Amino acid sequence: MRVRLTVVVSSLIAALLPLSPVAAGTGEQVRGGPTPSVTWTPCADDPTADCGTLAVPIDWARPRGATIDLALVRRKATDPAARVGSLVVNPGGPGGSGVDAVLERLLTFSPEVTRRFDLVGFDPRGVARSHPVVCSAALAYQAPDPLALRSQADFAALVAYNQRLREDCRVRTGPLADHVDTLSVVRDLDAIRAALGDEKLTYYGVSYGTLIGQLYAERFPGRVRALALDSNMDHSLGTGAFLDTETATVQDSFDEFVSWCDRTETCALHGKDVRALWAGLIARADRGELPFPGYPSVSVSRTQLLSQVFVSFYEPAWSQLADLLVALDSGSQPTVSPAVSPAVSPPAVSPPAELSRQEDEVVQDPAQVFCEDYFLPVRDFREYAAHLSRAARIAPDMRISPLAISLIAACLGQPTPIPDPQHRLRVAPNAQVLLGNAVHDPATPYVWAASTARQMGRAAVLLTYEGWGHRVYGRGDCTTGAFERYLVSRTLPARGTRCPAVPPAEATLRRAPWPVPSGPVPGLPGWRFRS
Repeated sequence: MRVRLTVVVSSLIAALLPLSPVAAGTGEQVRGGPTPSVTWTPCADDPTADCGTLAVPIDWARPRGATIDLALVRRKATDPAARVGSLVVNPGGPGGSGVDAVLERLLTFSPEVTRRFDLVGFDPRGVARSHPVVCSAALAYQAPDPLALRSQADFAALVAYNQRLREDCRVRTGPLADHVDTLSVVRDLDAIRAALGDEKLTYYGVSYGTLIGQLYAERFPGRVRALALDSNMDHSLGTGAFLDTETATVQDSFDEFVSWCDRTETCALHGKDVRALWAGLIARADRGELPFPGYPSVSVSRTQLLSQVFVSFYEPAWSQLADLLVALDSGSQPTVSPAVSPAVSPPAVSPPAELSRQEDEVVQDPAQVFCEDYFLPVRDFREYAAHLSRAARIAPDMRISPLAISLIAACLGQPTPIPDPQHRLRVAPNAQVLLGNAVHDPATPYVWAASTARQMGRAAVLLTYEGWGHRVYGRGDCTTGAFERYLVSRTLPARGTRCPAVPPAEATLRRAPWPVPSGPVPGLPGWRFRS
C-alpha cells in the first residue's frame, strides 16, 4: 500500500507535521498488557539521539487487550552528574509530533535545562509514528469550506461529509480511531513516566499539549514533579464561548498588528489606513476578484486570506504580513512565501489527479483527537449562521477565528458521548503547576489561561507575558527564567507575576511547532500550507 503522511485540516487545524512515511495497517498486537520499559537504540535519522517504543493498550478500560506502540525519542542530559531526571515534552496540535520536536530541535531549551534533563518526546496515540489516524486523501480534499455554507442544505452536506470521512478513517485506522482522546494520552503519559524510571513526572507542554498536562494534574496529582504548561487550553468551554473567545483574541492580534504599523516606519503599510485596505481585500476575496500573488489565474478566498493572516500572528511576523498584504493589494510578488499557496501550477487547482486514481493514498487526520475532547454542537444552519454573525460583531476586522470555526465544523455530527467531554478542572493543591500565557496570543486566549488558573485554584500559578505570540518560554529573561527555575528546582514565581513584552524583532524564540500548518488544505482544493 502506498502511504503519504501529511496533515488533514478542516481549512485550518493547527499542526506542523513534516512529511514522513508511516505504516497504514492497524498496528495492533495482542499482548498481556503494556510492558513499562523502553529499549533505546540510536535513531536512524540522528544517531546522537535515542529512539524507542512503548506498548500501551488501545483501550485503557481493557488494559490486557490489543496494544499499539508509542514512538519515543530521547536526548540525554549533557551533564550526567547534574541530571535531575527526564523532561517529557509535547508541542501541541492536536497532531503535533513530540518525536520531531526533540529530534529536529523544534522546541528549543536553554543549556541549563538540557544540562539537567533528558529531553524525551513522544508521538501521542493516533499521531505520526504512533499508529496515526489515517484517511483517504482523495476524500480529505473534498472537505467543504466552513465559511462557504449558505443554506441548511450546505450544512447538512458538511455533516454528511464528516460522517463519510469519519467512517473512512475508522476503517483505515482500526479500533484506535475511537480512542485518541486526551484522557487516554494522559494514561499513556503516566506509562511513559514509569518506563523512564521517574517516580514523578516533569513535563513541558505547549498549546494543545497543555490539555495533556492539565488532565494529568487532575488524575495523577501525587505523581507531579513539575508541569510547565505554556499557552493554555480551557477545557470547560461550550460552543459559543469557545468560538467567541477565539474570535476575540484573533481580533486583538489584528489590532496589535495595526498599532505596530501605525508606530513603525519600517512597516510597509505605515501611514496607510490598514483597516480600510484589509476590508477591501476581504471584499475582493468574497467576489472572487483577489488574485494570489504570482498566480494571476488563482483567486484567494476569504478562508485562505484569513488563514494567511492568522498564521502570521504566531511569532508574530508583522513585517512579513504587511509585505504580503501590500502584494495582495497590488498584485506584486511578495518578498516571503505566503503561508497558504497553490500546490500545483494554475489553472489546475483541483485535487491532484493521482489522488483520485490512488485509492490507497492516505493522509493523517488530527481532527479526531479534538472531536473526542470537545463536544461543540451546532443544531442547524440557522444556529451556525448566528454564530458567524455574532463573531463578526466581536471581530469587525477578522470577522472570525479561522482556527475555531474549522474545528467546530470538523466535529459536526460527532457521535456522542465523546470519551473526554469538557468539564471544570478539579486539581489537588499538591500538584503545583505553572501556567504561562501571552496577553496577545492569537490561538490560546489569555482568558483561557486565567480561567484554567481559577479552576485549578491553589494548585496553579499563572505567569502573564505582556507581549504577543504563541508560546512564552524563550521570550526574554523573565519568562525563560521563571520556567527554568520551576523545571529545575520547582520554584514557582510569585502569584500575579507579569513579564514585560519583548519586541518581536528581538525575541529569541524559534517558531513553535503548533499551529503553523503544513500539507494540503481540505475544502481549498489544490492548496497547501507551507511551513
